Amino acid sequence: MATRLPILPQLLARKIYKTGQTRGADDDVIFQNRVARNSTVLIPYPFWDKKFLTLGFEKGFIVLISPNLYFSDKEINRKLEAEGLKLGKNLLVFYETRAQWNKFSPEKIKWKPASSRIAPLKGQYVARIPATTSLTEGGQIRRGFSETSNKGAGIRVYEYANSETIKDCRIQLEALFWLCNDAESAVAQAGMKEADIKMRREAILEEAKIRGLLDLKRLIEARVINKENKTTCPLCLEELSGSSFMNRIIQAEGREVPDLTVTEVNLFHIRELRINSLNHHPYNLGWGHHHCNVVTKDAGIVPTLNWMQEVLKRNTDAGYLR
Repeated sequence: MATRLPILPQLLARKIYKTGQTRGADDDVIFQNRVARNSTVLIPYPFWDKKFLTLGFEKGFIVLISPNLYFSDKEINRKLEAEGLKLGKNLLVFYETRAQWNKFSPEKIKWKPASSRIAPLKGQYVARIPATTSLTEGGQIRRGFSETSNKGAGIRVYEYANSETIKDCRIQLEALFWLCNDAESAVAQAGMKEADIKMRREAILEEAKIRGLLDLKRLIEARVINKENKTTCPLCLEELSGSSFMNRIIQAEGREVPDLTVTEVNLFHIRELRINSLNHHPYNLGWGHHHCNVVTKDAGIVPTLNWMQEVLKRNTDAGYLR
């Protein structure tokens, strides 16, 4: 796409851009907040597999092992080395409870908290231990990657996608927007000029086609468009309106907040994110209603539909529905 394209309305452009970022994370957890999906990934040791060594994470990975496991096995370093892992290089001991901190104090053995996301990690451990109400236990313990300029050790491994995948996903997701029935009128209403709309729509759809991102059969099978080639919510299968991408959800009366940014339509993963699968990729993403997304959560579409069917049956059998 060599030609500079007309820009989208700000809310829509931001929505598409943010699909290349991870979910939010606060200071109490080890994860980075709203960063690119090609950032350093964090892998819990119980889920470690040597296949991760071949995935070519663009900014590397860090495996997190519990102190209970690390200190209970005298042969642990030899075993870790056989798995391609080494403390301070691509593995850290992760303290999550005060009992772990008290029993296996990293300070007593003069360990340093890690501060680098690439090898060497400049330390052997990280800690995120919540405060307690006990007078004897003390406050919150945060060690490693807690400075304002270096907050969070990395991202959840299942949120990862490389740079090229991020780009493909954004192109495909914008193409899906343009397949909405009223997409053109929606962006026109948001201030985009007719000539600019035509130019950008045609360019994005062509780019998606060239990059193999506009296989209509595969998009139908993924539940993100219907047989009329119109964009649908993957759960309820209702056609989506282009304006819903820029309309904020209706708030409950008396519970309104002035800084609400949630729109009626959100990013939707068809096969849910799982720690042993990298599911942020083309043909596994679509746009769906905010409320459908909330209902589905991490359960997946088919399990959610089965649950909904059971709920409807129980209500019907009880006489609440006819």
